[in-house]
Amino acid sequence: MKLLVITLFVGWAAVAQSADLSVRIKDAPVDGVLMFQVYDSANAFGDFRNPVKEVRPERRSDGTYFIDDVPAGDIALLVYVDENNNGVIDKNFIGIPREPLGISNNYRPKGPPVFSRAAFPVAENETVTVEIQIYKVLGERGRLGVGAGVIGRGSPYVGSDTTVLQPIPAITYNGERLQWLGPNVQYGIAGTDWWRLAVSASYRVGVYEESDSVALAGLGDRNSTLMAGLGMRFEVPGGVNLSLRYEHDVLDNIGGGSATARLSKGFQAGWFRFAPQLQVNWLSSELTNHDFGVPPEAATVIRPEYDTGSSVTYEVGFGSFIELTEDWRIVLNISTEFLPSEIVDSPIVADDHVIKGFAAITYVF
Repeated sequence: MKLLVITLFVGWAAVAQSADLSVRIKDAPVDGVLMFQVYDSANAFGDFRNPVKEVRPERRSDGTYFIDDVPAGDIALLVYVDENNNGVIDKNFIGIPREPLGISNNYRPKGPPVFSRAAFPVAENETVTVEIQIYKVLGERGRLGVGAGVIGRGSPYVGSDTTVLQPIPAITYNGERLQWLGPNVQYGIAGTDWWRLAVSASYRVGVYEESDSVALAGLGDRNSTLMAGLGMRFEVPGGVNLSLRYEHDVLDNIGGGSATARLSKGFQAGWFRFAPQLQVNWLSSELTNHDFGVPPEAATVIRPEYDTGSSVTYEVGFGSFIELTEDWRIVLNISTEFLPSEIVDSPIVADDHVIKGFAAITYVF
């Protein structure tokens, strides 16, 4: 009897804490299935995953839909047009929706969505009227952003406390296939809702100039170059992203290539999105020797020849995204790369780690 009373109370409480929505849809395309998703979590909303409620109603000629039993409290509503009827929001390589959608409060983010901008309160047993206007996140030709940025890298070299800082124009572009984000460019070539394959290219900044310290004198300035290759991105359950990439020096300024594997997970707090990252890097002998080796022709009595060979390094860091307004945003990525013994034992290396990062402020049209 006691168990029955508890069960009935819990069931009553769950019903009492629910509300209803009356949703008016505007500018929905004729084709495609309308999918309604209700969110009560900032982290889930930030990735458009794991909604607390999902509804796929029949199309109505008057554009008005009714959603019952949504959780009371602050919620956000997403409506998207499932153009290919596969039950998920199709996204580009970096996770931006490619299918038309609409968000409560007429919120139109140009980066990871912020829950507080889309959220609205609903009370228990209340029916709230919501108007959703459908639009294309990427527009007809994608979205262009302009601003200013800087690439930074610390110095692990003997006698050098120089930080490499290189200002760059922070031009960004996000299209259905092409993404240009600061020093990185990607073009999606294949994929599904949980994996995507892209051609990638990135600018690799030179790590030192020989004038940075006496220990580097005579080695010559290190070259910057363009790396290009292939990248894959997987959306793992739990909101974790796995990225794999191999890139090669296509300008042959250095030679060789690098491979990376990165795990990251985003968390949302107000306008601020924080994504811890763990990365493993493999560097070919050409790249490692270029950065940390001593070639025979540059060897001296106090700086013997040193061949690092290929190496594996580890990085711990974070990426962050701050939406100042729907148009202005700050992007920041900082990490610490831990160097293995075959690099640290080089006669020109003093530290076992390197701090590096990228920061930019952009305006998105």
